[in-house]
Formats: sequence, C-alpha cells, structure tokens
Amino acid sequence: MLMQRDKARIMLACFALGIGVCMRVIMGLGKIGVALALLCWGFGASGETASKTQAEKVLRYAFEIAETGFDPAQISDYYSRTATENMFDALYRYDYLARPAKVVPNVADGMPVIADDFRTFTVKVKPGIYFSDDPAFGGKKRELTAQDFVYTFKRIFDPKTKSQTYSDLEELKLLGLDALRRDAEKPGASFNYDTEVEGLRTLDRYTIQFKLHDPQPRFIYRLTEASIWGAMAREVVEKYGDKIMEHPVGTGPFKLDQWTRSSKITFVKNPNFREEYYEAEPPADDALSQEIYRQMKGKRIPIVDKVEISIIDEVQPRWLSFLGNEHDFLMYLPPQFANQVIPNNKLAPHLVKKGIRIERYAAPELTFSYFNMDNPTVGGNSTDKVALRRAIALAYNTEEEIRLPRRNQAIAAQGVIPPNTWGYDPKFKSELSDYNPARAKALLDMFGYVDKDGDGWRDMPDGKPLVLEYSTQPSAADRELNEVWKKSMTAVGIQIVFKTAKWPENLKTARAGKLMMWGLGNSAASPDGGSFMDFGYGRRNTKAIWQVSRTPNTTNSTASR
Repeated sequence: MLMQRDKARIMLACFALGIGVCMRVIMGLGKIGVALALLCWGFGASGETASKTQAEKVLRYAFEIAETGFDPAQISDYYSRTATENMFDALYRYDYLARPAKVVPNVADGMPVIADDFRTFTVKVKPGIYFSDDPAFGGKKRELTAQDFVYTFKRIFDPKTKSQTYSDLEELKLLGLDALRRDAEKPGASFNYDTEVEGLRTLDRYTIQFKLHDPQPRFIYRLTEASIWGAMAREVVEKYGDKIMEHPVGTGPFKLDQWTRSSKITFVKNPNFREEYYEAEPPADDALSQEIYRQMKGKRIPIVDKVEISIIDEVQPRWLSFLGNEHDFLMYLPPQFANQVIPNNKLAPHLVKKGIRIERYAAPELTFSYFNMDNPTVGGNSTDKVALRRAIALAYNTEEEIRLPRRNQAIAAQGVIPPNTWGYDPKFKSELSDYNPARAKALLDMFGYVDKDGDGWRDMPDGKPLVLEYSTQPSAADRELNEVWKKSMTAVGIQIVFKTAKWPENLKTARAGKLMMWGLGNSAASPDGGSFMDFGYGRRNTKAIWQVSRTPNTTNSTASR
C-alpha cells in the first residue's frame, strides 16, 4: 500500500481492518470487498481531514478491469464482487484484526446454533434491518427477514439464474435443493421458490435453518460471502427480471448511484443503513493492529459519503492519476513501476518527500493459465493430450515472468494453495513450477508433435497444424505477459497466437466454452485454503483444467493518498 502522509491516519485503518485490502494485509483472505468494504467497517478520517471535507467525504480510486454487473447470484469476477460486497449483507463477516481469523455476526443475531455433528445450522437474523429504498417496495420500508436468505440461496439453484457459484452450494448438499433443481430442469418446468425444503427453510420471521447431508464444520465460512450470497429481496428480482444486474438493492452500507458500464461507478451511503460502530479484537502483541483499533474503535460506519470508481485498464494512466491526486489510493502498485517506486523494496525518496508511504504484504492469491478441456487441440484426457499440456507447462518460463513482467514482485507457485491461508507450506516444492524445455521437447517428440511439413513449427500427431490460441486483454501489462508466452513456446517449436478482447468479453466467451487458453487469477475468500482445491474436482469432464501454475503475487503494494 502507498499513501500520502497527510492522510496516514486515515489509511492506517485500511491496512488491517480486513475487508478487502485489509483482509489480505493482516490475515490474508481474499480480494472480496476491496475498497468499499473497508470504508464500511472503519475507514475513518482524522480530525483535521474531516474538517476539510465536512460537506462530503468522497473516496476515489480505479479498477484495472471492468465490472460485469451487480447481481450477486450471477457474478464471479472480483471487480463486480467488490461492489456487491458493500451493497449486500451476509449473515456473518470476519473480524480481520483477530488472530486466528474469527467469524463474527453481521446481520445475524449471534453465532449459529450447530447440531447433528455440524449438519444443522440455525441462525437468527437481527430485526430492524432495512433494504435501501426502491420502487419495488411500493414506497414502504422493507425489512430484512430470514425468508430473504432462503430466497437468495434458492436463486443459486434456479437453472434460469445460471449462477457461477452453483457448484459451490451443490457440494454442500443442502437437503432437498438438488431435487428442486432437477424438477426445474424438466422440459417446460420452472423453479418453484415456494416449495419448502428440509435443508433451507425459515422457522419464523427471523430464524433460518440450514440442514446438510454430511458434516460441514466449515459451512459458516459460506455464510460470510456477502458479495455472492448477500440477501436479496424477491420483489426486486421479479420487478427487474433480466435487468437485475443493473438494479442492485441490498441492506449494505452503500447503494449504486450512477453507473457508466466499463467506465465509472458511483456509490453513495445507504440512508437506511443500520447504526453500527467499529469493534475488533486485535492481538496484544500486534502493534499495527492495535494502532488501527485505537484509531477506529467506536467509529460509526460507513465513514465516507460517496465512492467513485473509475475503470482504467492501462497501467500508466492509472498510476499517473494517483500521482496527480485524481485518486485517493491505488489498490496495487503496477509491477511496471516497481523498480522506480520501490528500489530495493523500499519506497523511493522522492515519493517519501511527497508524503506517500507504502505497506507491502503477501497476497493469498494465484495467477494461472487454463486449458479448455473441450477444445480439440488442447483438451481431452487421451495420453497424447495430457503430454501436450504437460509439455506446455514445462516449456513456460515462470521465472522470466517473475523477473520481467512482474519485476520480481512474485514467487513461483508450488501448488494451488496460496500464502496466508490454512494449508499453505512455504517449504513445499512440487514440479508445478519446473521450467525444463528439454523435457518439454522430449515429450512432444515422443507423442508425435513434430514438424511434419517443414515450416519450422510442430504439428499435431495427425499432421494438422499445432497452433495455440491464448486469450488476452489489450493492456500493456498483458502484452508483456504475452511476450513470455511467445518466447517460451517458440523455444520448443510451438506456434502461439493471441486473441485480444476486453476482460468481460473474454469471460463471456470462456463461459460459452469457446476459449482455448486464458490467464486468470483467484483470491481466497476465507482463511481456509481448501476452496482452492475445488478447482481440481469435477464429477464430469470440466470446461477448464489447471495445468500451468504461474505466479501468486506475494509482495503486493497498494497505493493511497
């Protein structure tokens, strides 16, 4: 994190509060909630700053990739989830200063009553919590009830919703919901929201009960994910129908004010937001957490009145907008500027003189490339296709990616569990990060991927050209990553071309199964690294498979002023 000295007391709270940025600074959770949520749960101005901005407190910053929309049930990307995290409420949240990570009530009235060997969870919802105003409510204040959570979870199972998080809930085996979905999948049928199921039901207006087929001690973590399972009102969804991505209505601290797709998003404080004050339990021996708690204790949240998010996908203008006081903080220090901003991993003197400061931290996230398993070139489980994917992985120069595009601000991933999550072992070494072009060539030769027509490029075993199509984005940062791919594949005789589109368009194409390869990232949304293992599980052939493990950002820097 980089910040201006004149607002050091403001941003100190951001480092460890835990929602979004803070969750990764101190505990190392996910990206969910990045800026807005840290405003909700304690972003506070010092006395002198508050006096200067008494009329309206506004936070300004930028996304590097465009959002896709604001319906929690349909989104999966980090940028959209950053927004929904702060407009919708989950039953629980984290105390991000606590060690170890601690789940605490959010809109739940106390911790769940757990029975039947972690198969039954009964939760009370606090009364007197209201949604932000919307025409769907007919001019009346709409209270949050247990039924709203039942409806929200059922939407994930509705085939019409096409939820990207359906598989996560499916694996929990909430009793009766799979049968309800199967009925809805029959020709001419629709999902019956009014059918009560044993695994998800209300006991009274403010009590919800979850029943699972198997013991699920980690189930409570699912109840903290407001960005994708935050409570929604049925009448809002039914009013806006296919336009629900544009009409988020929740009980969270902010509401959508203006939205110019892929350009700018503005949020304002929700006037119906409940009266809440910051509390935490920082460890006594953690000086930074204690300082944050001292500054934030008892502050009513949210502190700011408005959040303005610009979409700036190019690195240089995003960095210059921060230096030019157009934005108040920078979520990530662009690696392209790392050598100038943090030479020898220390903030450059000229930036120190400007009042900027930096906080660096290990991020619980991975970047990786995937193969579409339905693609005729790289997909399938035959021996030759497995060999091809393995050869591509061995041929890719991860260390060069770290050294050049990432400016040594990363480490090679040894597995799918990232730093700062339970299950991560910094001493573990696997073959996933091996760079061995000689072995790659040997594998390709052995399975018939050789140059059959004499044009200098390897062909498929059947003689057809072997051409990899790697989907990418148009930014300068992506072009640098593409150069590593180009150089690595050329070195072993594989031709690779790049298909360029904006990130949201690539996401749509990927969901349709039409991309061959693409580079993505994943961040932890809970302290448990087990969720990363889910990528390796599937009862059927999946659309994508992890094959090339690239690099987790382990020294992320965030800038703010």
